Amino acid sequence: MSPPIISIAVIGTLDTKLDEFLYLRSQILENDPSINVILIDAGRSAVEHEAITVTQREVVDAGGFRGDEDDFMLLPRGDLIKTTTKGVIKVVAQLKDNEEIQAIISLGGSGGTSISSAVMRELPVTFPKLIVSTVASSNVSSYVAETDITMMYSVVDIAGLNEVLKAVIQNAAAAIVGMAKAYANKISNDGHRDIKTTKKGIGITMFGVTTKGVDAARRWLESHGFEVYVFHATGSGGRSMERLAKEGRLHGILDLTTTELADELVGGVFNAGSSRLTAAAKAGIPQIVSVGALDMVNFGPRDTVPKELRDRRLVEHNPSVTIIRTTEQECEELGKRVAQRLKENCVRPDLTEVWLPLRGISALDVEGQPFHDKSCDGFLFKAIKIGLEGSGILIKELDADINDPGWSESIAKRLSELIDLKG
Repeated sequence: MSPPIISIAVIGTLDTKLDEFLYLRSQILENDPSINVILIDAGRSAVEHEAITVTQREVVDAGGFRGDEDDFMLLPRGDLIKTTTKGVIKVVAQLKDNEEIQAIISLGGSGGTSISSAVMRELPVTFPKLIVSTVASSNVSSYVAETDITMMYSVVDIAGLNEVLKAVIQNAAAAIVGMAKAYANKISNDGHRDIKTTKKGIGITMFGVTTKGVDAARRWLESHGFEVYVFHATGSGGRSMERLAKEGRLHGILDLTTTELADELVGGVFNAGSSRLTAAAKAGIPQIVSVGALDMVNFGPRDTVPKELRDRRLVEHNPSVTIIRTTEQECEELGKRVAQRLKENCVRPDLTEVWLPLRGISALDVEGQPFHDKSCDGFLFKAIKIGLEGSGILIKELDADINDPGWSESIAKRLSELIDLKG
């Protein structure tokens, strides 16, 4: 069998960085002259060069702009970037849908990184994505979000070729060529599937204080033939699970650890956003939801906890993480949010259940531990039960804590039954 043809998309603001992108292109071809480099111009103004595959005008047209070049140049910077981003997303999506690219790469400052990362976030998880960026050594969560974009720090600005930048680009070119070849071989061998597995995939959310319960559920599921993906509920973890649910990669979800909703409500650092707890419901994926670690809100080191919260029950989980106990009022609101998001989004309420562990919703909430509070938990449970009345979603209360092995095996077994029910 002949090796698959490899094509790599390169997104560039060529009006300001043509030389740098031509060097990147040359280094990709230096690694393998047979590779087809698709150079896409995402610049503000048009550039002519024989190496350009998709012109700036074609990108602008794809973005829905119908004026001439002068009109486009007069757009406010924000509108211009939005139009360009929309156009590149459309161009790249078509290339990916037609299986005409096996990887994507870009170079950029904050503007170029904003465009290229938005494009890459639209591509499936496991499709190779790499950005060489001046902002890669700072907080890149807004660029990467819940995807698997690889960020490489450029060290120097991408403004003129010098020995440092050239060496960084050489490394990036070698990396993306390797990624593209590995991806192409995998897709060729696995029948055009991004992830090869004959097992049904299960997503489980986990936190340190729910690990024992999650591990017991995971072991049961794995022993019964399931592929288990554990997501650390740190904001990005919850978003990643929602993303895979949207992409249809999960057959079932044990959402045992919904703590990210508490951070969203109170202002903690592990906020997964308002779409958390919606993807499986919208997709009709069998799921069992619980309330793991909704007794806590997460912050960084102790001195980062907001002053107005420092008098609350507080635990230093480790030098980098400080947690505070949710109040009765917060627990009531969290219960309402859990119920509302499930009730409003569930297309198959018969495939969704909510399980409530009455003896503790985290390792810190059991009797004798600092966050143990039956009153707070009671407000949480009551709000969920009231909110789900008439929804068709089953609520099950168990005389166990969330880390009880018996609870974990029961919940895993029940999810397996729901998956069988869906067929």
